[in-house]
Amino acid sequence: MRLLVTGGTGFTGSRMVEYLIDKGYQVTVLDNQKGLFYDYLLKKGANIILGSVTDRDTVKRSLEDVQGVFHLAAAFRQINASKKTYWDVNVEGTRILCEESLKKPLKKFVYCSTQGIHGNIENPPGTEDSPIVPVDYYQFTKYEGEKVVKEFAGKGLKSVIIRPTAIYGPGDPERFLYLFRFAKKGKFYMFGNGKAFYHPVYIDNLCDGFYAAWESNKANAGAYIIADEEYFTIKELVKKIGESMGIKIKFIHLPFLPLYAAACVFEFIYKPLKKSPPLFRRRVDWFRQNRAFKIDKARQELQYNPRIGIEEGLKRTAKWYKDNKYLQE
Repeated sequence: MRLLVTGGTGFTGSRMVEYLIDKGYQVTVLDNQKGLFYDYLLKKGANIILGSVTDRDTVKRSLEDVQGVFHLAAAFRQINASKKTYWDVNVEGTRILCEESLKKPLKKFVYCSTQGIHGNIENPPGTEDSPIVPVDYYQFTKYEGEKVVKEFAGKGLKSVIIRPTAIYGPGDPERFLYLFRFAKKGKFYMFGNGKAFYHPVYIDNLCDGFYAAWESNKANAGAYIIADEEYFTIKELVKKIGESMGIKIKFIHLPFLPLYAAACVFEFIYKPLKKSPPLFRRRVDWFRQNRAFKIDKARQELQYNPRIGIEEGLKRTAKWYKDNKYLQE
C-alpha cells in the first residue's frame, strides 16, 4: 500500500515518513523544499516529489497509486510571510488536495491541524470542545483548513483531524532547541511567574496518534487532541530539560510586560526589512499562555496511548542535539 505524506521532509513529516516505511508501507512525499532529512528519506526508499500543495498538477502526480493521505504540509509561522501565503497553502492547498483525493478510492485522509486554534486555555485542561480562539493568522488558517476537510467529509472523503500539542523530539532543529540551549547555560531568565501550563507531545507519540487515526474506523472529520500523558508548568518543563543534561537550573525571574513591549518594537522594525526579528510576540507569549489538554477522546475513540514519557523523551532529544552538535558553544 502506498501512502502520501505532505510536508514530509520537515521535522514532523520526515519522522512520519520513516514511521510508515518501517511499518512496511510505500511512501510518496510532497514537499516544497528538500529539508534536513531529504537524503535520509531517499535512502529509506521514499519517493519524494518537490512541489507545492497549491499546484494542482503536482498534487495529482503525488496522489498516483496512493491509498491514504497524511496532510502535514503548512505555511508555518514565518513571521514576515504574507496572509496570502498562509491562506494559499493552509486553506486553498488543503482544498486542492481534498478535491483530488476525493477522486481516489482512499482509505483515509488524515489532516494535521494544531492545538493552537484553542488559544489560551482559561480553565485547563481543555478538550476538543474548548473555544476556538486562534491568536495569529497561522492558527486561523489551520482552523479554516479544518473546515475544508469537514466540507469534503460531507462529500464522502473519509477523514480525521489531528490537533497536536507542542511537538518535540530528535530531529527538531528549532522548537525545543532554544530551551535546551538556554538550559545548558545553567540559568534561565523566566519572564513572569513560570506557572503557565505547557503540554508537549513527543514525536513518536504523535506518529502513533496519526497512525491510530489512520487505522481507526473514524471517518467523519472528527477532531482529536494528540498529546503526551502529562502537562507541566513551563518552570517544571525547563527544570526537566536541565535534568536531561545533568544540569540544575537557576531561575532569574523578570517581569513579562517589558519583554512583550520589546517584541512589538522588534516586529515593527523588522517588518519592512522582510526578515524575521530575533524577538516577536508569538515567541514571548510562551511565558504566559496556558496550553493543557485532556486526551480522553483520542484514548477512547482512536485507542491512542502515549508510550514515551517526558524524561525519556527529553533524554533522547538531548542526545540527538549533542550528537549533531547543536549544543556546542
